[in-house]
Amino acid sequence: MPSAADYPSERVVDVALRDGRTVRIRPVRPDDAAGLGVFLDGLSPDSRVFRFFSAGADLHAAARAAADVDYRDRYGIVALSGSDGAIVAHGMYIRMGPGPAEVAFAVGDVLHGQGIATIMLAHLAEAAAANGIDQFYADVLPSNHRMVDVFRESGLDAQVRAEPGMLVVSMPTELSADAQARYDERDATAAAAAVEAVLRPRGLAVIGASERPGSVGGAVLSNVLAAGFTGTVHAVHPRAAGVHGVTAHPRITDISEPVDLAVIATPAAVVADAARDCVAKGVRAIVVISAGFGEAGPDGQERQRELLEICRAGGMRLVGPNCLGVLNTDPAVALNATFAPTQPPAGRVGFLSQSGALGIAVIEAAAGLNIGLSSFASVGDKADLSGNDFLSYWERDEQTDVVLLYLESFGNPRKFSRVARRVAARKPVIAVKGGRTPAGARGAGSHTGALLAGSDSAVDALFHQAGVVRTDTLGELFDVASMLVREPPPAGRRVGIVTNGGGLGILCADACEAAGLEVPETPAGTEQELRAVLPAEAAVGNPIDLLATASPDHFAAAIDALSKSDAVDALIVLYVPPLVTDPEPIAVAIRAAATRGGLPIAAVFAMREAPAAAAGLPCFRFPEDAARAVARAARYGAWRARPRGHVPALSVDDAAAGSVIAEALRRGPGWLQPAEATALLDLYGIAQPRHQVVPDAAGAVRCVLEWQTPVALKAIAPGLVHRTDAGAVATGLTGPAAVRREADAMQLRLENAGSHPQGFLVQEMAPAGVEVLVGVTVDPTFGPIVAVAAGGATTELLGDAAIRLTPLTDRDAHEMVRELRTFPLLDGFRGAAPCDVAAVEDVLLRLSAMAEAHEEIVEIEVNPLIVSPSGAAAVDVRARIAIAPLARPEPSLRSPRPRG
Repeated sequence: MPSAADYPSERVVDVALRDGRTVRIRPVRPDDAAGLGVFLDGLSPDSRVFRFFSAGADLHAAARAAADVDYRDRYGIVALSGSDGAIVAHGMYIRMGPGPAEVAFAVGDVLHGQGIATIMLAHLAEAAAANGIDQFYADVLPSNHRMVDVFRESGLDAQVRAEPGMLVVSMPTELSADAQARYDERDATAAAAAVEAVLRPRGLAVIGASERPGSVGGAVLSNVLAAGFTGTVHAVHPRAAGVHGVTAHPRITDISEPVDLAVIATPAAVVADAARDCVAKGVRAIVVISAGFGEAGPDGQERQRELLEICRAGGMRLVGPNCLGVLNTDPAVALNATFAPTQPPAGRVGFLSQSGALGIAVIEAAAGLNIGLSSFASVGDKADLSGNDFLSYWERDEQTDVVLLYLESFGNPRKFSRVARRVAARKPVIAVKGGRTPAGARGAGSHTGALLAGSDSAVDALFHQAGVVRTDTLGELFDVASMLVREPPPAGRRVGIVTNGGGLGILCADACEAAGLEVPETPAGTEQELRAVLPAEAAVGNPIDLLATASPDHFAAAIDALSKSDAVDALIVLYVPPLVTDPEPIAVAIRAAATRGGLPIAAVFAMREAPAAAAGLPCFRFPEDAARAVARAARYGAWRARPRGHVPALSVDDAAAGSVIAEALRRGPGWLQPAEATALLDLYGIAQPRHQVVPDAAGAVRCVLEWQTPVALKAIAPGLVHRTDAGAVATGLTGPAAVRREADAMQLRLENAGSHPQGFLVQEMAPAGVEVLVGVTVDPTFGPIVAVAAGGATTELLGDAAIRLTPLTDRDAHEMVRELRTFPLLDGFRGAAPCDVAAVEDVLLRLSAMAEAHEEIVEIEVNPLIVSPSGAAAVDVRARIAIAPLARPEPSLRSPRPRG
């Protein structure tokens, strides 16, 4: 029998079902026999037959066998639900030989159709793979269609074989990309269902409602009533008979009608008791307004853990704590469960904020800028429901066209990337990220780590890959939202500028160029067309200056001409009010022409308020704001239009690489020896010059005599990372005497510096080419990040780098290389022969695959990678390893590490 120390407590997870409820999955314990017996006894006759092939099975014996686990060859998991932790599902594998295992499930009838068997299969497969089991088998009755569908839909490449009276299902335990996609879809369904309980409740209770002035609970209840919530409203107060005209109950359990959502605004010390009552009442979700939790130090963090445990045990979802609340402007719901002083106008924008105070500012700004919200959520300490969950809801919400996010942190950024990428393919996702300059990994030992330390470049990479439009300020967030909620994203970067003030046009053109847009010349035919209808003094180049006396017809003619010219992808129209012109007819003409032309248009009205007739246009007060908004919208359009790319299948030797790493870990975490690092490159198909590790100068001399080619000599010493800085590299050595001389000199230099060389790496000189750095470093939040940069000793000085999060697609690698300012050096600068850029892309993809397959690699860097017309050769490599934390299959609500 396994001891308590053997119990894999790290595998305890909470997961969401298809309807948004949660259950806990944990490994079976030997003392579960009684609970398993109760569970099996409660199965319907059909479920017993499907599990045991007989309705008359000895259930007590079966329960004892299910509790007989060793967590290696016999491994079981149970799903628990309710405040009493009752077992509602069981799954188990039993090893059948060196490689395969038999797997079986039983799911309580109340959970059929909720996807629990699929989730449990993923967790069993992950545990089996970790224990050296590579194949699952299952015997299934031909009539058990539900279980066959579970295996087929799991993404585990299940094969079904018919035998007399039996179906035999076989599948690998390795989760494929297809399996991950299926789990993402299932997870999105569960997340959307959970959020729907929050944003579309039928019955709502405010716990802590009060008529006391300044009461947060009273303000929430007032807003709920003022918004005209279409469901039933209840107040909970320990003593009052009523609050704001609503009958009050001492506890939520005293309410006779169903309650889907409870908003808790009580002192933090009694929130847990209120949550327990909500579980007992059968509430689907709670919004905890109260502060004093995760943000309030150790005591608050302990209160938050207790609150989350209560919610998890009861299958209840949680928004907050320490939040502003939630609202939904859909007339079918009309929910405002916030304490914000303003009700925002209804519209097509979903907004999520981690900050309650900022949420109030956003609601105020939305009303002032005439940007209507479809729904809003302030997630505060986001103990449970997070941005990922609300994104999944807004993806499916027909009332939402654009999603805005204010984020301060990421719970699982790799999952966020997958969810946001899926949403952004259909709807714009615009985000502003607070905390742009967190302290980085100051101890980074490689150039790659130094390039990324102390910056939020990983956030940029995450947003870029996911198609999220990043803005620097809240003002820009609303500017871009105003653009994309009213106009389609531009098809390109070419902008036409129309103005009645020459200075505004010049400023706008400068701002467009600075933002990465193009301001092309007006085509000759369009110029002729404009000269026929505009005053002779008007400038018909781009910008088109209509002069201060421009009429509505002049604006319309210029917009019409540019729209049909096929020379621009978007228009910025600027108007400054002269004394003799009424702005309203101008706005009418701009709107009408914009509708006819069909191009995205941004209007700048340099006045206190835009004309009333401009309603429906994206309006800005200054040209720079319009230019930035159009530029970001154009970048989003380019992202959505580009090919998605794919993660290619590469010919590599993962198993042998794992052996190299495992042997190196016998010494403990740290830098690999040169022979180990070069072995990893060989096993992943990354080309290197001929090389050999030798113990002394004599060995180096033997190499140069045998090879008869120029060589590079590199000293090997403990802790020696940057060899060039230490004088431990010599290149272009052409004979035995030169090699011996340099070896002796290196040894002396290093010993004088307190280092003791243990040998030398001798390398054949690579062909001349452009030096590039490629590498991977593991960020504690974002996981592996791949970088490409200008290489050599000046890497950090130049700071010319492009990065992406793994796994890299072929499109990612293609774009990264071309983002470098020094890319022209690779592409045939000043008549030089173009280098093999595809070889650099291939190395990036192989390093990404290596980092994905081997989480023990925390840094690996090739610097330089010498790129020539004939290929790319890794001239110097260093790699650092550590024992990797246990990964956990998704979807789970809590994960031990941010690896997706």
